Amino acid sequence: MDKIVMEEKLNDEQQEVLEKYDSESRFRDFSNKYIKLIVKLIALAVSIYHLYTSAFGSPVTLIHRSTHVAMILVLAFVLFPPRKNSPRDKLPWYDVLFAIGGVSVAAYIAIDYINIVHRAGIPNQLDLVFGVILLVLVLESTRRVAGIALPILGVVFLLYAMLGQNMPGFFGHRGYDFPDLINHIFVTTDGIYGTAVGVAASYIFLFILFGAFMRKSGMGQFFNDMALALAGHKSGGPAKVAVIASGFLGSINGAAVANVVTTGTFTIPLMKKTGYDNEFSGAVESTASVGGQLLPPIMGAAAFIMAELLGVQYRTIVIAAILPALLYYLGILTQVHLRASRNELHGIEKDKLPKVREVMKVQGHLTIPLLFLMYMLFFTGYTVVYSALLTIFVTVIVSMFRKSTRMSFKDILEALEDGARSVVPVAVACASVGIIVGVASLTGFGLSMAHAIVTLGGSSMLFTLGFTMVACIILGMGLPSIPAYLITATMAAPALVELGIDRMVAHLFVFYFAMFANITPPVALASFAAAGISGGNAMKTGVASVKLAVAGFIVPYMFVYNSSLLLSNTTLGQGIIVTISAVIGVIMLGAAVEGYFFVKMPIAVRLLSLSGALLMMSANPLQDGIGLLMIAAVLVKQAMTKKKKESAELSDSREVENPA
Repeated sequence: MDKIVMEEKLNDEQQEVLEKYDSESRFRDFSNKYIKLIVKLIALAVSIYHLYTSAFGSPVTLIHRSTHVAMILVLAFVLFPPRKNSPRDKLPWYDVLFAIGGVSVAAYIAIDYINIVHRAGIPNQLDLVFGVILLVLVLESTRRVAGIALPILGVVFLLYAMLGQNMPGFFGHRGYDFPDLINHIFVTTDGIYGTAVGVAASYIFLFILFGAFMRKSGMGQFFNDMALALAGHKSGGPAKVAVIASGFLGSINGAAVANVVTTGTFTIPLMKKTGYDNEFSGAVESTASVGGQLLPPIMGAAAFIMAELLGVQYRTIVIAAILPALLYYLGILTQVHLRASRNELHGIEKDKLPKVREVMKVQGHLTIPLLFLMYMLFFTGYTVVYSALLTIFVTVIVSMFRKSTRMSFKDILEALEDGARSVVPVAVACASVGIIVGVASLTGFGLSMAHAIVTLGGSSMLFTLGFTMVACIILGMGLPSIPAYLITATMAAPALVELGIDRMVAHLFVFYFAMFANITPPVALASFAAAGISGGNAMKTGVASVKLAVAGFIVPYMFVYNSSLLLSNTTLGQGIIVTISAVIGVIMLGAAVEGYFFVKMPIAVRLLSLSGALLMMSANPLQDGIGLLMIAAVLVKQAMTKKKKESAELSDSREVENPA
């Protein structure tokens, strides 16, 4: 029996694709073994520091966050070259100098902490010098690791803070001189060392480290094998495997582009072999990978950050996010299935696939850490940080249950190193986000932006939601998921809150569209990476991704108008009704997009299906009823057409068998 295996190590061609679309993956690979060893030790020290502070408590906030940023800056300048074509096997002297500069800033804060606190708001000359050093290092490290967009945005905001008195209308403010600005973003917890860095130093680091341990224990192969066992043999099986496996993996690692490349190198060739075209194959992988960040329980760490920003319990976010995320994936699976049915695309032969029982027998124990994490978060009352810390240790212990998943001491060290490396892109981006958020809080830009969006939308909530959606997609272009969410939560969410929309609903709305920037042209990094693997046209793959994710573009509007979809403040009966209505609407929306249900749909029937689906996804019972009647008419029409087609085919076959 042939064995289908997902290779977790990428070959040179796959690594090239990853680096082309994901600047976070352009690590140096040193030729000098001593430098390589030193870098490993630094990465290990970074992970051990964060594990220690999670277990035994951290220093005072400013010292802890400055230490975290210093460690991340050292790794950023040591691991990432300044340009794409820079040598990867050597460490230039200036990067050593940059790394020392990052450490010097943290050392200055630790040594002079008491005086810095006493000088609050009145910086001295050294404060300004080290503040400028930190600012330059953060922007440069972000440029190397996350691309040019975020540093440019940071510089624009700095100029806005200093020149605000010259801005027109409600974007104008009194303006701030350079010393005041540096003081605000350097030695307060409202700037670089603000909330974004705070969550990076706690939640984000631990969950990225948890993901590294899960990968080392073989969780990626487990998700892949289970998806194959469940869906591989069904119509269009490889595409369904991609959706299921990428969704689960994306929820844990929160890195859309990396997820596309690691799972896509396995799933995309299988989809093409089954009969899906290049663009559709790439679109399936990219939409599924991006959607993982919307999928509880982990949501790429967004659930914990959202809970922190909103001041609510983690379980509240998870319960609210579960149904919209499942509807998103139902929309993708619907289109995948309908296209397979229309084009008669078959799955993989069962004898080439793993069996569910076999997968669970050999790898099922790997689910224990996830179940343990859920237990800790939902039922014990322990903090998220402590729960994540214990889950890392549980992962190591559980991996010992079977030889095939057992983690050696070397594996544990590699997981610690990989975790530290993987956190660098998000952490430096969070530091840059601190500049933006700091300026926004200092100048009141967030409220001004909210006022501008509401003014553009006029008295129409729909228009305001539309402008907010566009703003979130633009702000999220080319950014890692967590920084994208933090920026949109600062700039766009207040506009919805100003309209009277619940804060959690507003945050979920902006989060969805910040994530969709990864699949929305013209800057659709996840879609372009998938196209690089499939051999399809990048822009066409992006368009196909938007079509596949159409339910995801509508679902946020649904829960704004009908908060019952978030299963909050609703009865069991109402929850069941809204779920059934939304499921029907999403399925028929997929049918309208694909133009197929039983048989091919004429344009008029597709429009009727689309209209009925949108009405079913509303909050109005009357509209639900009208939508249900329209969908019933579509189903009857399609069933009758299918019956006529089958009768005609049967008649033709009889004529062939019994010619006159």
